[in-house]
Amino acid sequence: MAKAVKRARDRRDRMDMADDPFALFDDWYRKARETEINDSNAMALATADPEGHPSVRMVLLKGHGPDGFIFYTNYEGRKGGELLANPHTALLFHWKSLRRQIRIEGPVTPVDDATADAYFATRSRDSQLGAWASDQSRPLPERRIFEQRFAEVEKLFADKPVPRPPHWSGFRVTPQRIEFWEDRDHRLHHRRVFTRTETGWNEGLLYP
Repeated sequence: MAKAVKRARDRRDRMDMADDPFALFDDWYRKARETEINDSNAMALATADPEGHPSVRMVLLKGHGPDGFIFYTNYEGRKGGELLANPHTALLFHWKSLRRQIRIEGPVTPVDDATADAYFATRSRDSQLGAWASDQSRPLPERRIFEQRFAEVEKLFADKPVPRPPHWSGFRVTPQRIEFWEDRDHRLHHRRVFTRTETGWNEGLLYP
């Protein structure tokens, strides 16, 4: 039995031995899209203010590829402000159904206007209106005030397309380090890490 388990693990290791971290991400992400019930594109996003005080929240991945990982937000909210002041972040995907995690670290840059406009146009109309009505992360004395602002914006853009607010856009994370974590029995987990160099990627393993 032990030999059979070892052979199965060896086969699984060989199957996941892609030397391109983006290809491996694509494979894991595709499987997550098939198995996760809700928001398989959800990821934890960590930021820090100029003094180094951290904060973290869940956001949704809206684009990915060799040029990086994209998400969108209000630039005047807490995470947007912290990323503009300290343009470095860490991302974490955790897919419970697969018992896998991916950790990504790197600098962030704003996406171009055309990219942001194209994504904003795909959002539901209420989401578009909400981007105008919300002072994201700022104190809200009572819910009624936000609902009133939403109604005012809804009236303002009645019967016409909702443009992207100038303070709402996206960030692209350019990964410098990507770790693929896979659960193993008895917490003997399998961890592969890719680190970017001037000529490509260095790959190695980490102790569980």
